[in-house]
Amino acid sequence: MAYPGAQRRKLPSVGRLGLVDRYAAADLTALGWYSTYTQPHVDVLWALSRAPDADLALRTLVRLSEAPDIDWAELSAALMADRGLRGRLFSVLGSSLALGDHLIAQPESWKLLASPADTEDYSLALPSVSELRTIFADCIAATTDGAYVQRLRSLYRDRLLVLAAIDLAATVENLPVLPYVTVGEHLADLADAALAAALRVAEIRACADAAPPRLAVIAMGKCGARELNYVSDVDVIFVAEEADALTMRVAGELMRVAGEAFFEVDANLRPEGRHGTLVRTLDSHIAYYQRWAKTWEFQALLKARPAAGDAELGRAYVDALLPMVWTACEREDFVADVQAMRRRVAQLVPAEIRSREIKLGSGGLRDVEFAVQLLQLVHGRSDESLHVASTVDALAALGSGGYIGRDDAANLTASYEFLRLLEHRLQLQRLKRTHMLPPPEDDEAMRWLARAAHIRPDGRHDALGVLREELKAQSLRVSRLHAKLFYQPLLEAVGPAGLELAGGLTPGAAERQLAALGYEAPHNALTHLAALTNQSGRRGRVQAVLLPTLLYWLSNTPNPDAGLLAYRRLSESMAQQRWYLRTLRDSSAVAKRLMRVLGTSAYIPDLLMRSPDVIQAYGDGPSGPKLLDSDPDAVSRALIASAARHPDPERAIASARSLRRHELARIASADLLGMLEVVDVCRALTAVWVAVLQAALDAIVRVNLPGEGQEPPARIAVIGMGRLGGGELGYGSDADVMFVCETNEQAPGVGDGDAVRWATSIVEQVRALLGTTSVDPPLQVDINLRPEGRNGPPVRTLASYAAYYEQWAQPWEIQALLRAHCVAGDVDLGLRFLRMVDATRYPPGGVSAEAVREIRRVKARVDAERLPRGADPNTHTKLGRGGLADVEWTVQLLQLRHAHRVPALHNTSTLETLDVIADAGLLEADDVDRLRQAWLLATRARNALVLVRGKPTDQLPGPGRALNAVAVAAGWPGGDGGEFLDHYLRVTRRAKAVVRKVFGD
Repeated sequence: MAYPGAQRRKLPSVGRLGLVDRYAAADLTALGWYSTYTQPHVDVLWALSRAPDADLALRTLVRLSEAPDIDWAELSAALMADRGLRGRLFSVLGSSLALGDHLIAQPESWKLLASPADTEDYSLALPSVSELRTIFADCIAATTDGAYVQRLRSLYRDRLLVLAAIDLAATVENLPVLPYVTVGEHLADLADAALAAALRVAEIRACADAAPPRLAVIAMGKCGARELNYVSDVDVIFVAEEADALTMRVAGELMRVAGEAFFEVDANLRPEGRHGTLVRTLDSHIAYYQRWAKTWEFQALLKARPAAGDAELGRAYVDALLPMVWTACEREDFVADVQAMRRRVAQLVPAEIRSREIKLGSGGLRDVEFAVQLLQLVHGRSDESLHVASTVDALAALGSGGYIGRDDAANLTASYEFLRLLEHRLQLQRLKRTHMLPPPEDDEAMRWLARAAHIRPDGRHDALGVLREELKAQSLRVSRLHAKLFYQPLLEAVGPAGLELAGGLTPGAAERQLAALGYEAPHNALTHLAALTNQSGRRGRVQAVLLPTLLYWLSNTPNPDAGLLAYRRLSESMAQQRWYLRTLRDSSAVAKRLMRVLGTSAYIPDLLMRSPDVIQAYGDGPSGPKLLDSDPDAVSRALIASAARHPDPERAIASARSLRRHELARIASADLLGMLEVVDVCRALTAVWVAVLQAALDAIVRVNLPGEGQEPPARIAVIGMGRLGGGELGYGSDADVMFVCETNEQAPGVGDGDAVRWATSIVEQVRALLGTTSVDPPLQVDINLRPEGRNGPPVRTLASYAAYYEQWAQPWEIQALLRAHCVAGDVDLGLRFLRMVDATRYPPGGVSAEAVREIRRVKARVDAERLPRGADPNTHTKLGRGGLADVEWTVQLLQLRHAHRVPALHNTSTLETLDVIADAGLLEADDVDRLRQAWLLATRARNALVLVRGKPTDQLPGPGRALNAVAVAAGWPGGDGGEFLDHYLRVTRRAKAVVRKVFGD
């Protein structure tokens, strides 16, 4: 490409200047910078090339040169002579579209960026807050036509332009970098001046001839802490001498003026939030905070500061309310409120964009701010040095006071300031409120951000690579320090002599901090920490390194007290296993998942102590979580084969129990960690139960053979009933079975009586062997669904069953047979039994109307009488409204009525049968979906109850820690027990309406 100008060979090429716009050469020529070679021309061109987005800066300069009121020759000459002006103007035009547009509209504003004549370093000073107030007051005084908003808006943008230009100038020229703290403080000063101006305009408009009311504007949030963003809502609270109509008008007008001229003013931090009155008197504020305020409201008061209006009233507000902040941690609901706030923050950001969110994402700004404010609330009661508003000042005070390590405070401050710098640059681009990084694949946007944030190549990476590496490192450091911030001082408080920080936590302060983090028995927790860290040798040192992060993860679980105790017990039982601590140290995924399990479940820890190798499966393999690597069928075959290697039945069952224990720990862990759907959990648990039954039956038969090599006198089949037959077992389910036998033709001389007696002996031995007391979850075999119930013989021949069902079968027994399925023993005998009972449960003409009426009558009796005393019928997962029994009885009633003409209803699975009911049109699709959702939710809740409580139970607990744990174990997003309970009640209520429809039609 031929560039114009005789001296073009000596000017840097467009490519060397980093310009990619195809009109760049023509634009430079039009500006007069690309036709003549002089040193000033070269300086201007190279300075332009260093702008964060040189093409954007050039395009804006062209537009500026074409503005009607611009003297371009004057500006161009100034740029060639003034290095400070070049640095400030080019950097801001290459960073901010919005401020570039402002300069086009107000072209003379470039002169605000020129270096003073009396400076030698080209620097530009920022005005003080009093000077800013004067500038804004003069603007109002000079406005005679009532156009206050327009002039104030232009003035505010001018002041933003000056600050942004000084802040960015180091990008282009070697000018001093403006400290982050200075930027935030000046923005807050600017906001104070703007609020004072808006208040004055509001008084002019609202008061007419009346005297303005005494009104103080209290800055909150980042403005109150003097760490404001370039673009942010300004949080305020209004306090007045009299909260009358005039004062309300003035406050409302202030918000309108400020919103049109400067920024949105948000008054939702006031008492009762957006539903509360806009302005209150000081006495009204005091009364509210003494009686009604929640923890988050006291946390917000940490940053309260008089910003505008009546200074005396503002100071009185702060003096009256700030002391209440430092007693907030003594409130009964402090911990619950803090945990609820943490959950809300975690739910604010969708998972798919969390890695791009520098404010609310993991390792982001909110993590730092929340941690710092919590430590201030906990320890500020007894240490006035923590009574500071800004995050940076609070970190310094926490470090000086020994509440966190000095190095940690410095590192966290550096990470916080880095993330705030990126936030500022992102907001300057269009003067929009944002905290979102560009998409990772957008190299140009990320490269622009790197330049705007003063990031330079480091020899290994270009600026883009440095930014990406720095983002990863800072996020990881914030996450790590967030955990260490809370817990390292606690370990030092209980560690061996010589580990304590000077001025560190006293035992009382350590207990207060643990209580604030969710530990209900902080003294016990400190005891556990001491036991873990004071071990001699390597184990104690490794624990001291691990525990800050482990405790942080535990604090996010429903029951950190139980989790810490379980971790101590597990660690002590694993003292001789070198892989244990090494795995937790080297795999954060394993450690984090283990803490979630220990802090949620009472069922899994005991299993892990006897099957610790499951912990190694908490990590991820090439194809996903290792907990999902097992195949239920393969596990069943391995369990049966392992038991078969032992001639002694007790040893055989001990082997089977060991594999069952391992499998239960694996299934339960994967379930609680959200890796398995509830249907898969039920199938896996059923497969384990079936394998145990088969292994026990085989072991007992082997030792009861008449002689070596001889055939058993009888064949035995195990018929699964209830949830076992449907393949839908839960953690607390017994095995409902029936045993059927027949004479073995290969055993000569054996009659039916001999076969039954021998089979009965086998069955009783199986039940006794499986029912033997064990520390594992119980193995109860229930045979009460057999003919004649508990009064009938435990074993019958196939012919006896056929005769009984043909003559004596009761409606409840017919209903029970709908779930009958062969699960163990002689497969051929089991299949013949099922074909025999098909005539009873699926008769060709359907069951009688009388049987259907009897089922309905029994259901009504169950609803009225079977619920345990004291149980809540709305939240009992089995027998309650819309619970498991309701759904299963409804499905079975439809099977009884229609299975003779819909063969697909010959199915023992509740969910699969529901699909058939929908396909056959026996119920509307919406009704079927309501039944399906209720069954899945009740099953999930019932399983979660066992995981949390450690024993079978069907009743959901009331609001509190236990319900939160059930919500977590049931996979409810956020783990809020109240929300989970509301959802459960809504789903089961809808299902109950369908149940009534079916049973009442």
